[in-house]
Amino acid sequence: MEPNIKEVAGRIRALREDMDLTLQEMAEATGRSTAEYAAQESGEEDLSFTFLYKCAEKFGVDVIELLTGENPHLTGYSLTREGAGLSIKRRAGFEYLHKAPHFRHKLAEPFVVTAPYLEEEQDVPVHLSHHEGQELDFIISGQMRFAYEDHEEILNPGDVVMYDSGRGHGMIATGGEPCVFLAIVMKPEGEKII
Repeated sequence: MEPNIKEVAGRIRALREDMDLTLQEMAEATGRSTAEYAAQESGEEDLSFTFLYKCAEKFGVDVIELLTGENPHLTGYSLTREGAGLSIKRRAGFEYLHKAPHFRHKLAEPFVVTAPYLEEEQDVPVHLSHHEGQELDFIISGQMRFAYEDHEEILNPGDVVMYDSGRGHGMIATGGEPCVFLAIVMKPEGEKII
């Protein structure tokens, strides 16, 4: 199942209106200008995971509720088989497969991410983003150019990088092929992701 961008944007708008939040308040919460936020809330622009995560945080809901309109309901454990999960295609061809979308009160968000190899990204600075908490990325296949503020590393299969995701970070596939990695996004100090 892949969320429809217009439906997700509609849920974001409805929650903002229900909570009596202004476009300006949401723009500040998501780190965008009011015009950029309005374009994303209307579904005119793609919705990055960072944007969705920050919206969910401001609304006090699970990011899965924004994506599907359903609140996660499983407790105890959640099993997601090979190739299954909630598919999210965002950010210049990046594909995120959420591996525990129905588990409630998560301490972390687990994704299998496929970053496409794009020749035009190879000789330019890596775009940096940030979101509260920490992230762990485990390279499964391919090669990643990982940027963290003014540092860069080349990561290969089996390599793991863990970092404070509240600071500027970004990644691209390099080496001529897509990079597949397990990304685990964690809330600060073990807070539950609602």
